[in-house]
Amino acid sequence: MPKKGAKKAKEMDDVPDQQEKKLPDYLELQRTRVACKADAPIHTQGFQYSGAYAAMGVDNSMSVEKFRKNFKIEINRLTEDDMEFDMIGVDASIANAFRRILIAEVPTMAIEKIFMVDNTSVIADEVLSHRLGLIPLDADPRRFDYMSENDVPNERNTIVYKLHVSCEKGSQRITVKSGELEWLPEGSQLNMSSPAQSGDKQKTFTSFSQSQKEIYEKPLGVKFKDITIARLGPGQAIELEAHAVKGVGKAHAKWSPVATAWYRMLPEVVLLKEIEGDDAEELVKKCPVKVFDIEDLGNGGKRAVVAKPRACTLCRECVMCPTGEHIELRRVRDHFIFTIESTGAMPPEVLFTEAVKILEEKCERVIAELS
Repeated sequence: MPKKGAKKAKEMDDVPDQQEKKLPDYLELQRTRVACKADAPIHTQGFQYSGAYAAMGVDNSMSVEKFRKNFKIEINRLTEDDMEFDMIGVDASIANAFRRILIAEVPTMAIEKIFMVDNTSVIADEVLSHRLGLIPLDADPRRFDYMSENDVPNERNTIVYKLHVSCEKGSQRITVKSGELEWLPEGSQLNMSSPAQSGDKQKTFTSFSQSQKEIYEKPLGVKFKDITIARLGPGQAIELEAHAVKGVGKAHAKWSPVATAWYRMLPEVVLLKEIEGDDAEELVKKCPVKVFDIEDLGNGGKRAVVAKPRACTLCRECVMCPTGEHIELRRVRDHFIFTIESTGAMPPEVLFTEAVKILEEKCERVIAELS
């Protein structure tokens, strides 16, 4: 038999959630939204201080439990080269940390050294080398080691490519494409110097102990075979050897795995008052991305409605028209629409996973140093 008062105690346990103090609506908007007026946005400063609303009995502190409860990721679009997802329940600093890591700290493979044998094209050696370095390679950087100054190029830290094309005299001009880069799984074919004796083995610029075909399942070619490298006229030729190594974007942009990584806060478009008739049609025409639409009310009546608020680019054309005082543009402070465009080195979902791992390692390093 349950003790007397047990039911009452259970009811009391549920009371705190029901009676949790909340901020007034206007303060809640300031805390969770950025208002975008015709001249400039307002309430852009976040409220990070835990005691910001202590006088009202509201706890503004951050905790792991709150983060776990509010944090969500919703994938909206995923293709081979790009993805868009919603990151909900995080501060702008976290979203920006992922953006910076994606651009500058997720490693890839890129051509670093060029051994030029012959180049009679109109493109200078330095420009040609720069173009080659920016070609995305179809190689998983997680399978390779970083190469330091004292390391010898081997099958675990270097990929070797060969380019040898020429345009015969009397023929038409030809276009040299990235697909003509030939992967050399056995390593370099260029000799560093002539052997001292006829029987000595010639030394090359790499020291492969085994073929890369035995280590990697697929050929380590280029991702896109139609990138123009140069144009050759009659009698011109290019012969070179290219060595690719592992690196990160903060050392050089050629190692950046993304064409771009960016985010924006989720837009909110609110009609403070119904806009009808000709004003509604004028409002729909004003918006370049068709955020608004017309709703038929019958008997010839019509009014404007918000059809695609997510498409809003904050051009503010709507708030600068005659009915602008009836429209409020907002941005949700902790809801980010994140877009990743991969260069092709790795799929975008893998890039984000690697960025999460790097951020986790950074946090663990800080915790270890503090302790």
